[in-house]
Amino acid sequence: MSHLYGHFGAEGAGYSQPSALLSSTKLNIPSSLRRKELPALPRLSEPEVVRHYTWLSKRNFGIDTGFYPLGSCTMKHNPRVNEVIAQIPGIADIHPLQPEHHLQGLMSIFFEMQVMLATCAGMDAVTLQPVAGAQGEFTAIRCIQEYHRTIGESQRTKVIVPDSAHGTNPASASMAGYDIIEIPSTVDGRLDLDALSAAVGDDTAAMMITNPNTLGIFEEDIAAAALIVHAAGGQMYYDGANFNAILGKTSPGLMGFDAVHYNLHKTFSQPHGGGGPGSGPIGVKSHLADYLPGPLVGRRVLALNEKSNVSDAWYYNWVEPTKSIGKVQMWHGNSGAVVRSWAFYRRYGNELETMSEHAVLNANYLRHRIMEEAKAAGVSDAFTDGAPADIVKHEFTLSLLPLKESKGVGAMDVAKGLLDHGYMAPTVYFPLVVPECMMIEPTETESKEVLDAFAENFVKVLTEDAKVLHAAPKSTPVGRVDEVHAARNLWLRHEKGRQS
Repeated sequence: MSHLYGHFGAEGAGYSQPSALLSSTKLNIPSSLRRKELPALPRLSEPEVVRHYTWLSKRNFGIDTGFYPLGSCTMKHNPRVNEVIAQIPGIADIHPLQPEHHLQGLMSIFFEMQVMLATCAGMDAVTLQPVAGAQGEFTAIRCIQEYHRTIGESQRTKVIVPDSAHGTNPASASMAGYDIIEIPSTVDGRLDLDALSAAVGDDTAAMMITNPNTLGIFEEDIAAAALIVHAAGGQMYYDGANFNAILGKTSPGLMGFDAVHYNLHKTFSQPHGGGGPGSGPIGVKSHLADYLPGPLVGRRVLALNEKSNVSDAWYYNWVEPTKSIGKVQMWHGNSGAVVRSWAFYRRYGNELETMSEHAVLNANYLRHRIMEEAKAAGVSDAFTDGAPADIVKHEFTLSLLPLKESKGVGAMDVAKGLLDHGYMAPTVYFPLVVPECMMIEPTETESKEVLDAFAENFVKVLTEDAKVLHAAPKSTPVGRVDEVHAARNLWLRHEKGRQS
C-alpha cells in the first residue's frame, strides 16, 4: 500500500514513478546548469495531497458555493454540460496549426459563433480573438483608429466617455494613444446630450459607452447620441459588459453603434473570476471589417450533389482581413471559452431573450425586496437608491452615504459584514458617480428564495453595531485586510518559510 500511494517512493519522496531513463550526465548537461542541492519539495502521500487541495477549495468562495451578487461582473451559474462539450477530444486535443481539413468541426463552431454574435448585436463581422472585455475594447478602438487613418482623418485624437463609464474604456483608448474627454451625466444618471454636443468636433474619433449604463439604467437617448457623434465624423463604440440586459430585445446595431465587444465570460456563461480565462470578441459594421485581427473563419460550398444540385457539405477555411491591425492574441484566443459559450447558445437559441428578461426581473425584484426589508426594520434611511428610474435593468446601485454619516459605517464595512452571513460582497465604490456605492447584480440564475434571503440578511447587516462591522469579517479564513498595504506591498512570489 505504501508503494501504491507513494508515501515511501524512491529515496523517501512523496511520489512513486519510474527512474529516469537518462541521467543528466548522459544528456551532457553542463555542471553550471545542474542543481547543487535537491529542491525543497514537500514529501507527502497522495491522501495528504488530496486533503490539502480539498481543504484549500473549502477556503474559497465561488459561484458554486453561494450567492455572488457582484455588480458589473455577472457571476452566474455555468452549466456543466458546457464543460463536457469543451473536453470532447475532437475539440480539446487538436492544434490550430493542423491542416484545415483536420479542424473542420471546431472551425464550424467558430463560424457559428461569428454569425450568432454578429446577428444578436446587429453587426456585420466578428473576430473571436480577444481574451478579455478590456482587450476587446482596445482591439475595437484600434480598428477605428486605423479606419480613420486610412480615410485621411488622423487628426481625430479624442475619445469621449461618460463619467459613469467602466474604467477600462478610457484606459483602452489611452493605450491606443487617444486623449480622453469625460462628459458628466444628468441628475438621473443618464447621458447628457448637451454636454456631448459641446464635446464633439473634427478631432472626435469615437464615443465609448455602456447601455444599460453602470447604474443599471437604459440610455433612452442613445440613438440621438449616435447621430451627434456620427454627424461630427466619429464612431460609436458599445461596451458589451451589460449586454445580458438587452439581448433579444434590442441591439447595439439598432442603437447606432459601429463596434461592440462581447463578454462571453458574462453574457454567455463561460466561467470567469480569479483572472480568467475570459473571452472578449468584437463585432463591427462592414466599414470596419477589413481591420479586424485575423484569422477569421470563412465558409464555402464543398461540393454539389449532382442529382439534387444541393450542397452536401460546407468547407471552413481561415480568412485574413485585408487591412488587419494584426493579432492581439494567437488564433482564436481562449478557444475553450468560445466552445463553452457556443454550447450555451446552441442549448438556448432564441430563448436567450428569456435570459435578459429574468436578469432584469431579478434585479428589480431584489431592489424592491431590500427596500421592503429596510422599511420593516426601520433602517430605510441607511441608504439612498442610486438609480432614480422606476425600472432598472440587470443591476442596481445603492448609496450607503447616509449610513456612513450617521453611524460611521461605509460600503466597505457592509460588504465585509455580508461575508460573515455567507454571501460574496457586491461591488463597492463603483461607479464613482455614486457616493459610498454598492452595486448589486443578482443575474438570471438565482431563485426567488435566494434573493429573499439575501435581502433579509443585507438589512440585518445594516442594523449591526459599527464596531462589529469595522472588524468584519470574522468567519472567513482570512480576516479584515489592509487593502492599501496589500496594494503597495505586493507578494509576487512565494518565499520559503513565509506564512500567508
